[in-house]
Amino acid sequence: MNTGQMLLTIGAMILLSTLILRVNSNFSNNTTTVYNSKFGILATSFGNSILEEASDKAFDDATTGNSVSSTNSLTTVIKLGPETGEVYPNFDDIDDYDGLVKIDSTLPGAAFKASCKVDYVSPASPDVKSLIPTWTKKISVEITSTAMDDTIRLSSLYSYWVFR
Repeated sequence: MNTGQMLLTIGAMILLSTLILRVNSNFSNNTTTVYNSKFGILATSFGNSILEEASDKAFDDATTGNSVSSTNSLTTVIKLGPETGEVYPNFDDIDDYDGLVKIDSTLPGAAFKASCKVDYVSPASPDVKSLIPTWTKKISVEITSTAMDDTIRLSSLYSYWVFR
């Protein structure tokens, strides 16, 4: 083998090595994207299950058995959260979810941690917390996992209505 053939062989090996590295890099990036998407969907599902569960509860502890006609009868802002003796999953109203931290490790591939926050808000500006009780509550759920790059944030508004 002469010098020209040796240079062609070395050049071919360099091109082949570069091609193999590029393909492996693309496979790695695609795998990461697929896993992030999978975990994002699972986390969203986990968060939505908490929101759906909360939607089955009464609007407020004062409305569990009676109707209320004044916001003065509702739970005060500083008392949002579970009442004494109430523990998850035996909540009876939406604001009991305030401060709830739920961990789910039954889903395939990762453990998810959901943190809940409940606030009174005005329907006209649902992103601004109200310092007094209103007819609308916002529950926010933040889902994190060591397997995910991002944090999933979900929220829902619940309003109190009485039909007479």
